[in-house]
Amino acid sequence: MPMSFMTGSIVGKRFYKKVTTREADDGNGWSVMLDYRTLKTPSKRPLKLPTLSLAKAIAAEWDFQQTDGIRPFTMPLMKLACTALERVPVVRPKIIDNLMSKFSQDLVFCRAPHDNELTSGVYERQVEKIDPLLKWVESEFGYKPVVYTCFFGGKQDEGLVKAVESLLKKADDCELAAIDALTSASHSLIISIGIVRGKLQLEEAIELIRLEEDLQVDKWGLVEGGHDIDIADLKVQIASAAVFLGLSRRS
Repeated sequence: MPMSFMTGSIVGKRFYKKVTTREADDGNGWSVMLDYRTLKTPSKRPLKLPTLSLAKAIAAEWDFQQTDGIRPFTMPLMKLACTALERVPVVRPKIIDNLMSKFSQDLVFCRAPHDNELTSGVYERQVEKIDPLLKWVESEFGYKPVVYTCFFGGKQDEGLVKAVESLLKKADDCELAAIDALTSASHSLIISIGIVRGKLQLEEAIELIRLEEDLQVDKWGLVEGGHDIDIADLKVQIASAAVFLGLSRRS
């Protein structure tokens, strides 16, 4: 994706008045229309979407744009759609390899020492909140995850590694784009899979992601313009990927 899709920059001016959707020319998918023009990807390919719901949502993002300029950072669904259509098919093996290379350091496998004053309360909260997710992983994949106090994680059962990798390989392009985005935001492939499989609701996932930091906020206070912005940004990233996933699925 061009850098403008990942920053707060404004790209050009709004050049269209009306945004609509219609069935793709080949009858396989849906297109977004900016006046009489078919919306295209950054590489100038027609943006063909799998469902009408997703097409309407992306159309709403474009309709939201102001007359003084296009703000790509306000169009997370458009970004994810372009990723699914253009990036994932080309570099699918690299995306999967990258996700699996960080699997041993997954956030949910890292357990705070229970006898350390600096992490007082964290261990107990992790046991309360994260252990149910780990038990779900065991029932879902048939292998018990191993937790570590080392920040760099540790080796998981080879059966669990292969099962998770198999799930990624079977994911369609939209699913893999969503999983990649969720994992990037959450630092946890397990939390991402939990969202995709319907085990975790968005607020539950965000609570797990921020578990340790929220304890620190409770202890030392919230830094305005820091913690609050981080929380808002995380919610946007997680929610947009989850919404994209849901809208891209054919009923």
